[in-house]
Amino acid sequence: MKPLRALGRFIRGAVRTAAVLTLISVMYVGLTRVLPPSYTPIMFLRVYEGLLNGKPVGIQKSWVPYARISPAFFQAFVGSEDARFMRHNGVDWKAMEDAMRYNRAHRGRKVRGASTITMQTAKNVFLWHGRTYVRKGLEAWFTFLIEQLWGKQRILEVYANVVEMGDGIYGVEAASRAYFGKSASDLTRREAALIAAVLPNPRRWSPAKPTPYINRRVNWIMGRMGGISIPKTRPIF
Repeated sequence: MKPLRALGRFIRGAVRTAAVLTLISVMYVGLTRVLPPSYTPIMFLRVYEGLLNGKPVGIQKSWVPYARISPAFFQAFVGSEDARFMRHNGVDWKAMEDAMRYNRAHRGRKVRGASTITMQTAKNVFLWHGRTYVRKGLEAWFTFLIEQLWGKQRILEVYANVVEMGDGIYGVEAASRAYFGKSASDLTRREAALIAAVLPNPRRWSPAKPTPYINRRVNWIMGRMGGISIPKTRPIF
């Protein structure tokens, strides 16, 4: 009977721990619905990598609300990353099916993902980068939470303000000033498309010095922008 009692205590302890962690995560997501996330795990990681390599990297970031970001940026961003953003609940099942078919047909080549903007936001704000099952499970949980508690406008606003856009550059406002010398509210369609085009690898490519490949991506993104719907500007409450 002693092993059974020990097992029972373990299970009860595990359930209590899971309940506490769940409550904390819900409260934190609720808090960041109205308060800007100050720093993200990737920011700390880049600072650590810089110190490790003897090349310290600072953090350039400046939070701006949704209404003070050019709509062109959101159209470019959604058009390039997640065209069905306004229609899915955090997971784009069609994109996932397409990615699975592509990966099966092109084994050995670069794997195509199906990460939505909501998933990317959950990963960037709350989690570390990696491909473990634990991290993927947590990403799914936070994806569900922010879809339910934040809504589409807040998801776009947060991601636009924390996404890595160059060495030590985070968020569209810092990127706009670093690359174009202007506020995010004044971005043109092409400038917005340039920033969106380099997001897959902003430490390799620069919006200020687009390669032929980036220029082709810019043209493709600009061709999609007109048909992209985004949330209308409105207050959180």
